[in-house]
Amino acid sequence: HLGERECSIQRRHQKLIEEAPSPAVTPQMRMKIGEYAVRIAKAIGYESAGTVEFLMDEAGNFYFMEMNTRVQVEHPVTEMVTGIDIVKEQIKIAEGEPLNYRQQDIEIRGHAIECRINAEDPERDFAPNPGEVKALYFPGGPYIRVDSHIYSGYKIPPHYDSLIAKLIAYGETRDEAIKRMQRALEEFIIEGIKTTIPFHLAILNLPEFREAKLHTHFIEEYLDKIKAKSVEPSYTVE
Repeated sequence: HLGERECSIQRRHQKLIEEAPSPAVTPQMRMKIGEYAVRIAKAIGYESAGTVEFLMDEAGNFYFMEMNTRVQVEHPVTEMVTGIDIVKEQIKIAEGEPLNYRQQDIEIRGHAIECRINAEDPERDFAPNPGEVKALYFPGGPYIRVDSHIYSGYKIPPHYDSLIAKLIAYGETRDEAIKRMQRALEEFIIEGIKTTIPFHLAILNLPEFREAKLHTHFIEEYLDKIKAKSVEPSYTVE
């Protein structure tokens, strides 16, 4: 297994921000959760990349929820902290090739955070905001990754999922990853449509997020604070 991801920051049961590793999981818990996930996969004879999801309560007890037999949206944070290309490994498994590493070779290094950038208007209860991308600038620099299909002039249709980009930041520590993510979000320019970029920035600025007081009702509990900190960016594009 490749460790765990923290996916508590959700809106309507849809993940908004993901992290690896989870700040709530100790090394001992990580080993135990990983062992259970491997046992589940072995019990059904599963051979491919997959994700086993658990819920954890305030006491640190965790409970099996479901298994997704696929690569998930947030897999880049795991790739960033393990150095393993999950999609590449999945293809190799499908071709019948063996893995080139064992469990003892897997090492979690640093911290990674992903923000899902959606074409939605947070001020209108996250209503979808399809339309034409008038101007686009992807952030860059060391330890920043952007996965996206959009380009300047691209027309976002109203018929599909509103996810238009994934922004990933890596740091040696969680605090460093947060700071790099903040800079990247501030540099990210998408003109012509409303996006969740200001909403993400507001979440990252909350003391409760920085202190990792995370749970699945985080957005509902701190929505007023998030909206108060959320400011639509202003750009001059020539």
